Amino acid sequence: MVVNTVAMSDEQPLVLRSDRDGLCTITLNRPDKLNSLTPGVFVALREVLDAVAADDSVHCVVLQGAGRSFCAGHDLAAIADGERAPSRHFEPETVDALERLPQPTIAKVHGHCFTGGLELALGCDLIVSTTTARFGDTHGQWGLVPIWGMSVRLPERVGRAMAKQLMFTSRRIDGVEAQRIGLADIAVPEEELDAAVEKLAGEILSNSPGTNRRVKLLIADADDLTRTAAIERERTLPHGVPEDMAARMSRG
Repeated sequence: MVVNTVAMSDEQPLVLRSDRDGLCTITLNRPDKLNSLTPGVFVALREVLDAVAADDSVHCVVLQGAGRSFCAGHDLAAIADGERAPSRHFEPETVDALERLPQPTIAKVHGHCFTGGLELALGCDLIVSTTTARFGDTHGQWGLVPIWGMSVRLPERVGRAMAKQLMFTSRRIDGVEAQRIGLADIAVPEEELDAAVEKLAGEILSNSPGTNRRVKLLIADADDLTRTAAIERERTLPHGVPEDMAARMSRG
């Protein structure tokens, strides 16, 4: 197993990376602050994401939070203190980088998953949560306007009407409701979360990593095409075929 830590703050790594048998686990590591997001956290996260994107040995990624929560959102104290990211749109571009990872990604959600934390979860391909996790978009509560992609990714997940309801009210919902409306793909009791994520990741890892990467690309391609054009593009094998196709086919 390879373990890397990056971006230290007061000797504490803000983000952890752990790799085992093709599975990369990325951990937000501000447990005392419920993993609330600061510019420093985003710098650390981008460093990890860029490294993972270029790592052909990684075939599945899990994003999780240390301690009691996945992520309670943006650290408002950091905003008040004037802490700034390296560039104007660094934070939303980091969410974009998460969404663009070539590997399948799973958000492992427990505790709080509010606003900025929800943006990160929505940047993942799949969301597995505890039944007691709390989801919510609180932009309206603080008089803020989303600029990290919430107005696009949340409607894609739950539909326009439900997204409007959640965003207009800043309502918090639990994992059971999140699964019912399609925000979470799987919701399990807290004591079963580790096993549920391990099972899902194991199923992904048992598949051809080349197929998974190409499927993810094809689905992304379709976002900018008409349905007919997307189907026609798929037929051309625009991203080629997996390197392990022949070996897997020969297994019978």
